[in-house]
Amino acid sequence: QEPFKTVLAGDMEALIQAGPRAIIEVVVASHTGMSTTLFDTIATEWIRDAVHPELEKPYTELVYQPQLELLRYLDANGFSNFIVSGGTVEFIRVFVQDTYGIPPQRVVGSSLETRYEVQGGKASLLRLPEVDFIDDKGGKPVGIHKHIARRPILAVGNSDGDFEMLQWTTLGSGGSRLGMVIHHDDGEREYAYDRDSKVGTLDKTLDAADQSGWLVVSMKNDWNTIFVED
Repeated sequence: QEPFKTVLAGDMEALIQAGPRAIIEVVVASHTGMSTTLFDTIATEWIRDAVHPELEKPYTELVYQPQLELLRYLDANGFSNFIVSGGTVEFIRVFVQDTYGIPPQRVVGSSLETRYEVQGGKASLLRLPEVDFIDDKGGKPVGIHKHIARRPILAVGNSDGDFEMLQWTTLGSGGSRLGMVIHHDDGEREYAYDRDSKVGTLDKTLDAADQSGWLVVSMKNDWNTIFVED
């Protein structure tokens, strides 16, 4: 049955066309029915072995060099850095420390319902096939409030899913605040997509940037290097 029939056929374009609900169904079915410990093991092994089909590198080597430089600069100057993502928080936590230098407790993301249980004298947490929280669009300020309890000083986004997070950051009172928009416009070294993209659409955020005072960063024109250097 759909959307699993589409996934098994390898038709990722059709899955994207089916929309967020279909993707969530796939994630719920494939990421649940196991303990959190087992999921961590599976996710860690996948990150270790998976290679990007087009760029032919491990995903952990496809981190943006300017992003790492900014994180290190902020950390050295007394800031606390967080990852705020639409991805599931449990998946991101397994690689965020080694890849970004950010501890797992500083990840805000989507989550699934989890239940505590004891079986055979061992305590565990079971991942349930139910969505707990979606950390996207209007959910991002809510997630930030729940997990961080402070309004950001600086927020960086790259799609319309970050629009509300950028608003939440820059419309705050009490000191200077900055919103930054990363524009994926480098088809040579990475990818070029924005308004017409089915995933990672950057449309209203791009339109609102000037009026909102958000800094738009062109990957093509502003970044000497895209991916992390050896």
